[in-house]
Amino acid sequence: MPLPTSGKTPWPPIQFAEPFADMDVWRAWYGGDTAHLAQVYGGPGSYAANPRAREFFDLNKPSQYRGGIVGGLARMFWGEPVTPGQPQAKLHVPIAADVAELSANLLWTDIPTVTVDSDSTTDAGLAKSTTEQIKRYLDDRGHATMREGTEQASALSGVYVRVVWDVSLRPRPWWDILGPDAVIPEWKWGILAAATVWRQLDSPTGGSEVWRLLERHEPGSIEYGLYKGDADVLGMSMALADHPETEGLAGRVNDKGMVDTQVDRLLVAYLPNIRPNRGWGHIPEAVPFGRSDFAGIEPLLGALDEAWTSWMRDLRLGKARIMLPQSMLETDGPGTGGMFDLDREVFVQLNMLDDGSGAAALAMNQFAIRVDEHERTCNALRKQILSSAGYSAQSFGDEGTVAATATEVVARKEESLTTRGTKILYQRPALLDLVTATMMVDVVHCRAKGVDPAAELTATWPQAVQPDPEAVGRTLSFLETAGAISTYMKVKTLRPEWDEEEVLKEVARIRDDKQVANPIPAGDPFNTGGGQDPQNDPAADGGDGALEDAGDGQEPGDQADDNQGQAKAA
Repeated sequence: MPLPTSGKTPWPPIQFAEPFADMDVWRAWYGGDTAHLAQVYGGPGSYAANPRAREFFDLNKPSQYRGGIVGGLARMFWGEPVTPGQPQAKLHVPIAADVAELSANLLWTDIPTVTVDSDSTTDAGLAKSTTEQIKRYLDDRGHATMREGTEQASALSGVYVRVVWDVSLRPRPWWDILGPDAVIPEWKWGILAAATVWRQLDSPTGGSEVWRLLERHEPGSIEYGLYKGDADVLGMSMALADHPETEGLAGRVNDKGMVDTQVDRLLVAYLPNIRPNRGWGHIPEAVPFGRSDFAGIEPLLGALDEAWTSWMRDLRLGKARIMLPQSMLETDGPGTGGMFDLDREVFVQLNMLDDGSGAAALAMNQFAIRVDEHERTCNALRKQILSSAGYSAQSFGDEGTVAATATEVVARKEESLTTRGTKILYQRPALLDLVTATMMVDVVHCRAKGVDPAAELTATWPQAVQPDPEAVGRTLSFLETAGAISTYMKVKTLRPEWDEEEVLKEVARIRDDKQVANPIPAGDPFNTGGGQDPQNDPAADGGDGALEDAGDGQEPGDQADDNQGQAKAA
């Protein structure tokens, strides 16, 4: 499908009005801008106030207007108008941003391991060089990009990641994060089949018209289009040379405004936060979208802001105020007003009768500050927000910094770790598609060598909670005492992130150290280790010597039989 033709095409498309408006609400909570929050909850930023969206979703009915979406927005804390004559004193607690940051830290604090599936290739050398190149994609820059994208996905329901390249800047392709409302997707069976990336440009004439650049991605090609319209309409199609920001593209596209990527794969991947989306099931084009961590808890976020604002209001109203009679004021003459010196220590009592009202005495007024009530309310709302978002309070440090074992930490963070595991299910396929497309671009446009783009990949995320080294050491010691574990398995257990080659090298080093520390006694022709029966050699039972004996092609049991035969012959 080509780009839209000139005309009165609504933009963004009407079917995405509701999802994009919800994303704008979540962006307001994520950004913490109080003016933006006030806008989306009753201002022109709400899709319920958009005339085109109201017509599409039939929101012009009076019943829906008074008691439905618009009425609900007006009842939100941030949708309430400011009382005339009162200052804007609403406060915002940035817990939404904390939730998004926690989600990104749980998933991308450490880099996942992406390797070539051993079953997909028979060339071990090519598989190794391909894996090494993938590590370069996930360098500090790539790692940071994916972490940033995951944080935005947590807040906005998902993000798009685009593969870009420019050999004059970097020798390898890299990734670019796109907001979920900056792309118009097309799905086939829930899989992204095409994507139109768009952005608004500044008017070259400074007028009120709106210029937009559309970039349509399909497998094998990218099509560009420049349009001039207004805030709601795409408008007329213009030549790329008509705008200073796009005139450089005019010499790179063909007569159809397209660029051949020479890669038979879509160079844009969708990274969902978590699925399914519970609010957009009635919109077919939005069903494949992810779900924001803020979805459904916006009223709780507003209630927390309201409780915090009330707490600060109590502090403001609770300031001590001194009330004094007018007779205690000093004046410099008629028309100059009065003043009172708070540091003055001696006052002359007026010669007047006391009417019993205490009007001639100083008085102080100070309201109670309901600290405990507000604190319990804020803590309860905070815990409910975290639980509804899928995270444990321990993940935010609510249990303090008392030392705990790895088992105790896992138990306390069980809800957060469950959410992390669920999100990895959606992150892994998107990451593998993205890496595969990057390898294809690297080979075609960056002339990468030793890279197999057709190889199937696997991705493994590190453990979120590392085991306690002391507990692991005790476990390995018990197994060694029982003779139930080999040196190979001990190293593998202690270093699960190592590959096979690294483990075998460490086993060999351990065995060499043991031989240096415990050399074989002289005069031991049968290599019994100083009187030890070869039949009881730990190597025969798969102990520490098993790998060394197996290294020369001879089974440990065969070695023991040879020793016995030599003894009998002697």
